[in-house]
Amino acid sequence: MCMVIFAPQDEECSRRFHLLFAIFAFATCGGYSGGLRLSVDCVNKTESNLSIDVAFAYPFRLHQVTFEVPTCEGKERQKVALIGDSSSSAEFFVTVAVFAFLYSLAATVVYIFFQNKYRENNRGPLIDFIVTVVFSFLWLVGSSAWAKGLSDVKVATDPKEVLLLMSACKQPSNKCMAVHSPVMSSLNTSVVFGFLNFILWAGNIWFVFKETGWHSSSQRYLSDPVERHSSSYNQGGYNQDSYGSSSGYNQQASLGPSSDEFGQQPGGPASFTNQI
Repeated sequence: MCMVIFAPQDEECSRRFHLLFAIFAFATCGGYSGGLRLSVDCVNKTESNLSIDVAFAYPFRLHQVTFEVPTCEGKERQKVALIGDSSSSAEFFVTVAVFAFLYSLAATVVYIFFQNKYRENNRGPLIDFIVTVVFSFLWLVGSSAWAKGLSDVKVATDPKEVLLLMSACKQPSNKCMAVHSPVMSSLNTSVVFGFLNFILWAGNIWFVFKETGWHSSSQRYLSDPVERHSSSYNQGGYNQDSYGSSSGYNQQASLGPSSDEFGQQPGGPASFTNQI
């Protein structure tokens, strides 16, 4: 059971979150389609167009989005194209999300059905660790690039900016206005899920690293100096004990003759009494 979303202790559980978050990321970005509506009210009402629809969608090659507007100069029409191209950042973001989804799906299958083969040698955990680090980096780069690309899309599809591209709107006698603006809530959500994916993958690096042989070897390296220190301390204590016992023995041996000599001192007065 996953107790914490962003610090999962179960690999199988963490991959399920990777699957879910990756789906949200590429679905909210790759499935987007939106538009805006403008109106141009000319002095000559017959030349006006009060419903000009401009539609755009993923992968946001806005320079290819064209639409016709009245010039308010007879029946002549002006062909206008949006400005900008955010396809590279959007496609990179969706590509990272799709491959992250596929890898998480494959890893989940391995964890469930091939757990013994995954752990029988160090190759599986090492590959998993390297791929996790790579995807963490890709999520960070892709999310940052797409956040900048989305900012450019918002500017390019702002009705006020689009109206400036029309020649009829540069004449004060004509009235140009935006009927409605594009809704970008799902694209904002895709950026949020992009950075959440980065946090989730980066937070999982440590738990994957613990499964590798690098972690166990580092633990042995750190434990060796402690063992050597403890063994040298025990040897020092043993020598001190043996030294104490031997010194006590020497002290007892040195006290022995003193007691004998002290016992021979009454012998002198006894012999003097006998002589008397």
